[in-house]
Amino acid sequence: MKLFAICLPGLDPFMLQELERLGASCYPSEETGGIEFEGSLFDVYRCNLHLRTVSRVLIRLGSFYAVGFPELRRKAGNLPWEDYLNIEHPIALRVACHRSRLYHQQAVAERMVGAISDRLKRPIRVAKYKEETESDFSTNRRNPPQLIFVRLLQDKCTISIDSSGDLLHRRGYRLALAKAPLRETLAAGMILASGWDRVSPLLDPFSGSGTIPIEAALMAQQIHPACKRHFAFMDWPNFDRTSWDALFSDALSIHPTIFPRIIASDRDAGAIRAAHANAERAGVGDCIEFTCRAISAIEPPPGPGWVVTNPPYGVRTKGNQDLRNLYAQFGRVLRAKCPGWQVTMLCSSVQLLHHTGLELDKGIPLKNGGIRVRLAKGTVK
Repeated sequence: MKLFAICLPGLDPFMLQELERLGASCYPSEETGGIEFEGSLFDVYRCNLHLRTVSRVLIRLGSFYAVGFPELRRKAGNLPWEDYLNIEHPIALRVACHRSRLYHQQAVAERMVGAISDRLKRPIRVAKYKEETESDFSTNRRNPPQLIFVRLLQDKCTISIDSSGDLLHRRGYRLALAKAPLRETLAAGMILASGWDRVSPLLDPFSGSGTIPIEAALMAQQIHPACKRHFAFMDWPNFDRTSWDALFSDALSIHPTIFPRIIASDRDAGAIRAAHANAERAGVGDCIEFTCRAISAIEPPPGPGWVVTNPPYGVRTKGNQDLRNLYAQFGRVLRAKCPGWQVTMLCSSVQLLHHTGLELDKGIPLKNGGIRVRLAKGTVK
C-alpha cells in the first residue's frame, strides 16, 4: 500500500533519512512537507513508533478522477472503509480542492459522508475539523474522531486516512512549558541536521523547557519517541495487536552502551524546573545535566562537541527587546569556550545570526509556531 509521512516543510531530508533507516522504499517528490513511500500495516506501526521528525503517517486509501458528485460518491464508496473505521468513533474530514470542477469543499465532504455510509450500510457520525484547534483531536479523549484527508487537484481525488491520531510531536512528556516552546519534531530535526554523532557532548545553553536536550537523550538512549501515547490505528478493526505488541517489546528491549554528556542550561530558574520535570516524564531525567546559569557562565567539557539551541529571537518572547548584544555575547562565549565545536541554531533574523560573529551557512528555511525561521549551522573558530 502507499503511505504518506507528513513533516514540517524543510525537515524532509531528515525525515527521508529516518524512513530509509527503517528500510522504506520512498518515491521522489518535488513537494515539501511530506514523502510518499510503500509499506504495509506493520510499517504504519513502525513509522508511528520510531520516526522522530514526522507529524502524521497517512494511508493512501484511494486515488481516482471525478468530475461530478455522483461519480465521487460512487468511487469513494468502493474503498475498504470497514477496515479502518470503528463504529464507536465519528469521522472528521479535511477537504482541499484546487483547480477541479468539484470545488465546493462542503459539498465534497457531504458526498464523502454519503459514500462511507453507503459502504458501511449505516449512518456515520461526523465531527467538525478545525485546523487551528487540532488539539481537539487529542487521544486523551474518549472515542476521538478518525481524521480523513480528501484532496482534489485537477479533478484527481486522493483520499487518505490518518493513522496517527494526535499529532506526533505530542510525545506525552512535555506538560510543563517555558516561554516560546519548541515542537518536539522540530527539535529532533535540528539534532539530526546538526550531524550529532550521539557520542560527543551536546550543549543547549538556551534550553527553555528542555525539548532539545530531551530529544537528544531519547536518541542517545534509543528510546522510541512515542512510547507513552495512543495512536489512531489502535482503534481500527484491522489492528493487529499481536504484531504491535511484538514491535513494542522489541523497541523496549534495546539497551544503549554509550552515554554521552547532554548539558542543558537557561538563566530562567522556572524554565529549568519545567525542563527537569519534562525529562523525568520522558524517562531521561538522569541523562541530562540541568543548570540555571547565564550564557556567559556555561562550562562545556573539553574536546569536540555540539551546540544545538533555540535562542530567543524577540518575536515569541519580548518583541521590543534588542537582542543584538545577546547574540554577540553568545558568539564570543562559544569562541572562547567551545573552539572546534559544531553549532546549530534556530533564528528568525539573519541580522541576529550575523551578530554572533560565527561562520554559519545560509541555513534551512523553516517555520516555528507560524514564524519564519532559519536553521543555521557551522563550526566555531
